[in-house]
Amino acid sequence: MASRPSDLSLSADYARAGFGSRLPFGRRPVLVLVDLVAAYVREESPLYAPAFERALESAARVPAAARAAGIPVVFTRVVYAEDGRDGGIFFRKVPALRAFVGESALGAFDARLLPLPGELIVTKQYASAFFGTSLSATLTAMGCDTVMLAGFSTSGCVRATGLDAMQHGFVPYVVRDACGDRDERPHEASLFDLQAKYAEVVDEQSAIGLLARD
Repeated sequence: MASRPSDLSLSADYARAGFGSRLPFGRRPVLVLVDLVAAYVREESPLYAPAFERALESAARVPAAARAAGIPVVFTRVVYAEDGRDGGIFFRKVPALRAFVGESALGAFDARLLPLPGELIVTKQYASAFFGTSLSATLTAMGCDTVMLAGFSTSGCVRATGLDAMQHGFVPYVVRDACGDRDERPHEASLFDLQAKYAEVVDEQSAIGLLARD
């Protein structure tokens, strides 16, 4: 069995193996803001971590470029029935998801980044915004070809939504600065994996430039 050279960096090793081809930004993008809700930025919540605060500051700046260019903005959120049965195994695996039972205050959008009248809100129960929702059909009907993503958490709902965007035929672009996680390690590992296999990962400035250019 062939071994990889020990002096290769991680990025060089993946590139040498054939990962990381460039995906061009499309002509009909949509901005999807994943679960930018109070549960991640209020200290009393079990889901809170300081990194989410920093990511929200970045995420709050991105929609202005999309809206100015007439690019659709979609928000996602999580809501569970009182007994959580609509969350299935996911709800059982992560007890912290009880923060999203009913119309809870923790499940509300943060006041720093609210949907405007007419912007689509997708309510979900699982990690991916595509799973069990009409998002794919809606984006197809709108003629979208590219999904730009920001939100929480990088290793959870953002990664799952990015993967499913690709699997539904949309080019995923993930805004690094505008995504947050509990810890830098899963955050960086997930962004690396997305860039290598499924998506393009860009910084906030690049994302705003791409949206403004459209």
